[in-house]
Amino acid sequence: MNSLREIIESSPSVRHLGSTRQPEDAAPKPLAPARWESSGIRNVLVIRLRSIGDTVLATPTLFALRRFFPQASIHILLEDWVAPVLEGSTLVDRVITIPKQSNSARARVARDLNRAKYDVVYNLHGGTTATFLARATGARHRVGFAHYQYARLHNHVAPSPQEIWQRDSLHSVEQQLALVGWTGVPVTDRPATQLKVTEKTSKSIAEKLAAAEIEEGQPFALIHPAAALETKQWATENFARVAEEVAARGLTPVAIVSPNEMAVLKSLRKQSKASITGFDKLSLPEVTALASRARLFVGNDSGIAHIAAAVSTPCVVIFGSSNVTHWRPWTMTQSEVVQEEMTCQPCHGYFCAEFDRPECILRIPVERVVGAIDRVLRTIA
Repeated sequence: MNSLREIIESSPSVRHLGSTRQPEDAAPKPLAPARWESSGIRNVLVIRLRSIGDTVLATPTLFALRRFFPQASIHILLEDWVAPVLEGSTLVDRVITIPKQSNSARARVARDLNRAKYDVVYNLHGGTTATFLARATGARHRVGFAHYQYARLHNHVAPSPQEIWQRDSLHSVEQQLALVGWTGVPVTDRPATQLKVTEKTSKSIAEKLAAAEIEEGQPFALIHPAAALETKQWATENFARVAEEVAARGLTPVAIVSPNEMAVLKSLRKQSKASITGFDKLSLPEVTALASRARLFVGNDSGIAHIAAAVSTPCVVIFGSSNVTHWRPWTMTQSEVVQEEMTCQPCHGYFCAEFDRPECILRIPVERVVGAIDRVLRTIA
């Protein structure tokens, strides 16, 4: 059987994603000798600032820490807008939040972190704010990578993730696992991402689906036609065709957007012959609950795609400018990535520097995405 890496690199346009785990009889191992005595660790802090996707992709690291430090209280520091993603999670004992822009609030958070008396702090982010907060904790063990700008503020400085894993090409999950694995935490099974669906949000989504005349157990495909960047957004007219195709296969199309993306939803409905149920005001825990009920997810490379993968929903994810190896869904569920490979990929993604428009995402034909949908559906039939 091919390894995950071989599977990922076997096709230039459609990539089949398999299990992230080692065989069940292979006990997970650390990536380096332990840096301290683990039995004395009582309080652990993980710092992972930024986006939805970054937070979801940190859950394998949280899982590895929980497994290795069962006696410890594990906390995570997140930006306040993304913190609800971990609502109900059993991987952490506390979610600490920080606003995106507020110096006074950040100073308060720094004082609170110092009072908490952490034994270990893992800085998974590496930005200036994250690193200074790691130092502010005064923790006995502060762990960061050597490539961080202020790496000297950590007292355990790890070499590059590539050196730790002894591989050039790594997923974001593997990069984060490298930091804890370097300190003696077993990580070689590379756990899948995972999110919790709470009873409260499950009930809320059931009510919203019922109000939209989608009955309990009715199969639907969750479509996410929006993206944060133009270089990641497949044409809405193409998603309109996808909605028609999934409807023809017996799946009710359900589209999800944020409130400021309502124009995309309106355009999708206007251009599709299929009747599309749309949601634009869901909380992040409700998004998780909705994704967990979907038979299939189809959408752009985004945090929503990572949420769907983390609740084991089969995914077809359309990639433009991003690095597929680094950002593909990290899941044990059968999923596929579709992309149009170009010599300028991957790029920063903020704008297209090669063409008048982002050809990498716009050249992907509907037929290729529909083919991926059919292959995924066959595996879950």
